[in-house]
Amino acid sequence: MSCKVICLLALLTFNVQAQEGHFADPLKIHGFVAQGVIDVDNSNFVNDDGEISLKLTEIGLNTSYQLSDDYRFAAQAVYLNGGNRYNEGLRIDYFLIDWNAYSSEQWQANLYVGRFKNAHWLHSSTRDIPFARPSILLPQGTYFDGFRDIAIGGDGAALKLTYNSDEYGEFDFNFSRGKSPIDSDDSEVILSNFAQGNIEHELDTQASFYWRPVFSQWRFGLTLLDSEFNYMGESPDFFVDGRFVFQFYTMNALYEGEHWEFTTEILQTRFLTEGFYAPQYHQDNIGQGGYFQAVYKVDQQLKFIGRYENFYTNKDDKQGDKLQQQSFGTVPDYFAYQHDAMLGFSYDFSDGLRVNAEYHWVKGTARLNPIVLPNPEANSEHWKMWAIQLMYWF
Repeated sequence: MSCKVICLLALLTFNVQAQEGHFADPLKIHGFVAQGVIDVDNSNFVNDDGEISLKLTEIGLNTSYQLSDDYRFAAQAVYLNGGNRYNEGLRIDYFLIDWNAYSSEQWQANLYVGRFKNAHWLHSSTRDIPFARPSILLPQGTYFDGFRDIAIGGDGAALKLTYNSDEYGEFDFNFSRGKSPIDSDDSEVILSNFAQGNIEHELDTQASFYWRPVFSQWRFGLTLLDSEFNYMGESPDFFVDGRFVFQFYTMNALYEGEHWEFTTEILQTRFLTEGFYAPQYHQDNIGQGGYFQAVYKVDQQLKFIGRYENFYTNKDDKQGDKLQQQSFGTVPDYFAYQHDAMLGFSYDFSDGLRVNAEYHWVKGTARLNPIVLPNPEANSEHWKMWAIQLMYWF
């Protein structure tokens, strides 16, 4: 029996036992169901045939239980079907113990142990919940769907420190060390179905710092990620043993007003590849990108959203000329970048029922799976997509 199934059974058993024990006050159970329709032209972002797809499914159950004044248990299990965006099936997003280590008028310190949840990037802590995201699809340069399960969190520990000052405002510091399990299905999504070996995520380090000035509607942040992956080839295998280093840095800002909300994240990445394609292969690229997003709240029910995003895999090859030359013409230049303009809206029918809709105009294919072995035959430089998703939560 897989670890995912065992954790899900433990989660459901815990819920039943808590309810039978009449622990109604400390126990909280929530869930969501989201189903949508998505259509992508000239890209294998969701499927390979270009047909309208129902592969926009998200079903989740989460729970938290207050064990004592200082300790809390929390977990979430989800089923996802997003086509080529990520591996279809069940996963445990987080399964942790939250220790309220210290609390005062100004300071708050919490330690999370287990499969903790990533709280570093602006939308990290909400990307797993459909109704908490600003849109159906997040900016792919920052929130690449191929790395969704790796970026949600990890197995290890995380620390959160909060300091409130009447003079300087609110400060948040987050630090985590962990690793994410990657199975064979995940390897195929990220690498390609030619990969017969195993990819392992080593312990990564993440940190973030946020500051909200006193009485301000603005919040500013810095984040960093340093991670490493190792590939162990099998025989026979299209690839050889290899090592990947992925580093990710962002600066971000968030404004929350009565009717307007503005969000921006500027990022720089480093993607080092040693081996994998050939024993002596070495490539070290510095990528850059960012997005600006605006949300207008007409009233409590209706919101409009617009976003523009740029992303380059190599800041020294923004047009992809080197990429095409190095691949002897097999990989087109437009796999070096991806720019996305999006318009959409959301409407709340009630407190727990919402519909989201959005349309994307995209140029480039740098953020399509499989990321290390692109598929030029299924992708064009210019492509479009629309998506509508109905979601219910309780």
